[in-house]
Amino acid sequence: MGKAYVTKESLGEKAPKWLDSIDRKNTGKFPFDINNAVLLVIDMQRYFLEPSEHGYCPAGVAIIDNIKRLICHFRENKRPVIFTRHAHKDDGSDLGILGRWWGDMPMDGTPEAELDERLGRKPDEVAITKNRYSAFFNTNLDKILKEQSACDVVITGVMTNLCCESTARDAFFRDYTVRFMADATGAPTEEMHLATLRNLAYGFACIFMMNDILGSSVI
Repeated sequence: MGKAYVTKESLGEKAPKWLDSIDRKNTGKFPFDINNAVLLVIDMQRYFLEPSEHGYCPAGVAIIDNIKRLICHFRENKRPVIFTRHAHKDDGSDLGILGRWWGDMPMDGTPEAELDERLGRKPDEVAITKNRYSAFFNTNLDKILKEQSACDVVITGVMTNLCCESTARDAFFRDYTVRFMADATGAPTEEMHLATLRNLAYGFACIFMMNDILGSSVI
């Protein structure tokens, strides 16, 4: 779907430059405490991570290791990790305008709709199936977050400018503090990635780097 604007090897060099180009003035207003946080891993499934698939997003492969480190950190701190996957009914009855817009979508029950094994989801970790960009739309995500007494959501995954951004905005509308991971989200192009970071930083989310989370449980 897009060119590889970032690789696993170049991510550490590029991500600080992305942050230098955005205004993060509001980040300091919202101290981060992992004890109040939940990690969302958005749509890290074969449809977006396999080169042969229609939805392939090369940047998604580049961020796998960073997401895995965040997953480990949340597990070590006994905080929830919630996975989402985008999949539609096999009869296509829930495709709606998304199906008309994109033509090809991941269908439930097919290999490409499954989560990528490299993320190592554990059997007891929640996996939400969604059929729209936002992980909140017609799902029980909000209920799960409230049950976990979460007031912070940390967003990772693909695609930065579609499902990740839509989920971030919906979380903000529901009064969650959003931490959007610049070096653990991926888009089809660098321009799209930067556009989302700038828009979210302006009115919806604290833009974080992985080490902002790993460096301290309270910042």
